[in-house]
Amino acid sequence: MKALSPAEFASLMDRLGPFEPRPRLAVAVSGGADSLAATLLAAHWVHERRGTLVALTVDHRLRPNSTAEAVLVGQWLANHGIEHHILPWLGDKPVSDIQGRARAARYGLLEQYCRQAGILHLLLAHHRDDQAETFLLRLARGSGVDGLSAMAAIRHSTHLRWLRPLLSVPKARLLATLRHWDQDWVDDPSNLDPRHARVRLRLLADTLAAEGLEPGRLAQTARTLAVAGDALDRMVADAVVEWVDIHPAGFAWVRSDAWRQLPEDVALRLLVRLLCCHGGEEFPPRLERSQSLLRRLCHGQGGTLSGCRVVVMAGRALFCREAGRMAEPVSVEPGAEISWDGRFRAVVPAQAPPGLRLGGLGPQGWGKVAKAMGRKALPDIPAMVRATLPVLMDEDGVFAAPYLGYNRRDQWQAVSPWLWPAPRRSLTEIAHCLV
Repeated sequence: MKALSPAEFASLMDRLGPFEPRPRLAVAVSGGADSLAATLLAAHWVHERRGTLVALTVDHRLRPNSTAEAVLVGQWLANHGIEHHILPWLGDKPVSDIQGRARAARYGLLEQYCRQAGILHLLLAHHRDDQAETFLLRLARGSGVDGLSAMAAIRHSTHLRWLRPLLSVPKARLLATLRHWDQDWVDDPSNLDPRHARVRLRLLADTLAAEGLEPGRLAQTARTLAVAGDALDRMVADAVVEWVDIHPAGFAWVRSDAWRQLPEDVALRLLVRLLCCHGGEEFPPRLERSQSLLRRLCHGQGGTLSGCRVVVMAGRALFCREAGRMAEPVSVEPGAEISWDGRFRAVVPAQAPPGLRLGGLGPQGWGKVAKAMGRKALPDIPAMVRATLPVLMDEDGVFAAPYLGYNRRDQWQAVSPWLWPAPRRSLTEIAHCLV
């Protein structure tokens, strides 16, 4: 298997553009073969465009020698003139779902660094074999079109483009690339631990390939399903415009006949997007649970799923946050930007007083605000939504409730511009502007 050339890598990157004239790129590097090869290729690509590259290693501190390995990776990259930073995962470590929680922590640290550094593009080294394994894992879980599309080459979050240029490249070519450059790498022992489902699948790779389920074919199936998913997304975007009434305070109304009149696949996809958007979740619920809720909606019944409450009334279905699943209030500093509950972002004006927290209004807060404003002055917010409204609080209670037009201190004006909807997952990428 031959090495992946810089020209081939540049062609793969071209598909993920556009980029700035002098691109600033970050790359996640664990020290394993895949990410080291991606880092060296990215360094060449950036150099040719007179841009800048920073390599980021998350030290999970789950193994005794993880910090030493991260330092070693930095030394290797220094030999290539590549800037490198170690991001430690601090605090208590999980005792269950270790891989999943470590992944969430890793992505959180990477995104935080890029946001603070003003970097728009983060490169990940997932390759064709990873894509095939992801497809099989999701197939085993009964995933639908979205899940079986596996990993996307481009994913957008609030501040970042997550780029995976190597999804069509087999791992063997990345190993050959490092050998070509005479570069060592680190072997993570957890990649051989059969307690992990991905490792067990990897051990079955030869058997599966003998039956025609080889990585290239599986990855191609995932790409085909991704194209189908894009087509469904366009249909969902049209359905949002026709059937959904979205409120910026974090809830939406859907005409109840939508569930029966839309094609089943489109209705199911719309339902999942609504659940994620208003429940604060990034990843959808299991397919069978979504299908069960869709059947209930077709019969005029609601339910709760993925942190979202669905209530059917007067020919419409209300989607809102499940009050008991809201995130705890978080402290905010004047002038700071912050996310809360997977649904909102806030920028607190610099002139705001110290000691504020961002959280949910709650039933007691609603009662106090209603008393202070007078119920006739309150906007028309459904009763089950009120407790989930985002507000600023201090030691005396609710300080400001932008979606209710409430502000306890008259001298501090212009509260509402600092808060806007920012769900972890919008209704669709196409309809992102709607939320």
